[in-house]
Amino acid sequence: MTLRAALLTPFAPPSVRGNAVTVNRIAKGLAERGLDVRVWDLSATPAPAVEAGVEGYRPSLIHAFHAFRAGPLALRLARRAETPLLVTVTGTDANVDLFDPERAAGVRRVLEGAQAIAVFHESMRERIAGMLPDVASRIEVIPQGVRLGPGEPFDLAARWPLPPDRVLFLFPAGIRTVKRPRFPLGPFDRLAARYPQTRLLYVGPILDPVEGDAFLSEMARRPWARHLGAVPHSQMRSVLEAADGVINASASEGGMANSVLEAMAVGRPVLASDIEGNRSLVEEGVTGFLFGTGEELEIGARRLIDDPDLRRSLGNAGREKLLRLYPPEREVDSYLALYDRLAPIPR
Repeated sequence: MTLRAALLTPFAPPSVRGNAVTVNRIAKGLAERGLDVRVWDLSATPAPAVEAGVEGYRPSLIHAFHAFRAGPLALRLARRAETPLLVTVTGTDANVDLFDPERAAGVRRVLEGAQAIAVFHESMRERIAGMLPDVASRIEVIPQGVRLGPGEPFDLAARWPLPPDRVLFLFPAGIRTVKRPRFPLGPFDRLAARYPQTRLLYVGPILDPVEGDAFLSEMARRPWARHLGAVPHSQMRSVLEAADGVINASASEGGMANSVLEAMAVGRPVLASDIEGNRSLVEEGVTGFLFGTGEELEIGARRLIDDPDLRRSLGNAGREKLLRLYPPEREVDSYLALYDRLAPIPR
């Protein structure tokens, strides 16, 4: 017998959102280990079609990614089929929705109804357990891995011609408030005035129209910055390798950001906001720099601009740390063990 896992996600490829990257990586890893895995993309398939598909598939286990966006439908299907439910909390569901007056009840119901809850970092376990002590024993910390193959080339020069001596910083994220895309612009105003070769590249779709309008308005008067929109994930290695440093300015993360993991995977130093999830990956002065203020971001970026050897050493240290602590096979092993505990297959 083979375990059948139905994975429900708010987004799946070709979307380049974090949930899509995460579920695609985990689904591929599980399938490579011999599991029968099917993914339902809730942004592309109406709920009735998802329900019919999952019921016809007759899974051994249902795995929802995001407690608010995928959890309620997954819980309903799991109860109807008397199938174990695993929920992977991906970020905004615990950082925002669990505390939102209109959404909290639904998130609580899903987490309380799940047989197991997976989080990326200990800080997320503590946050959920603090609100829902009764589910604490069912929370598993499974750090994310990263799968970033050779991929396809991205012709950056055709989209944005750059000077030969450019120092390029990359901001890879969807444009929405939690990612704080406008935060680097003030510090980079000062950097671009002092270092004319400095460039700041944004890659990611506009997900929040209000934030997007404000962001594009700010970008219009800054010739040293460019927003290219969404780039297929298959081309992200090429984009990352073109950068000299990668920025994460998020107000919160689900524990570990795919953008930070992927930057480290290709040996690029990271400038990251000083929040719990980023601190698990970015060691100050070892794999990158953390910042709480615009001035701290500016100082870190200036050090990277001034010192190519420092950029290389931080990037190499990040890649080594990732290989040592967060290999993709460890993430898959952890999910396999959890699946086996929830829905053991006779051997």
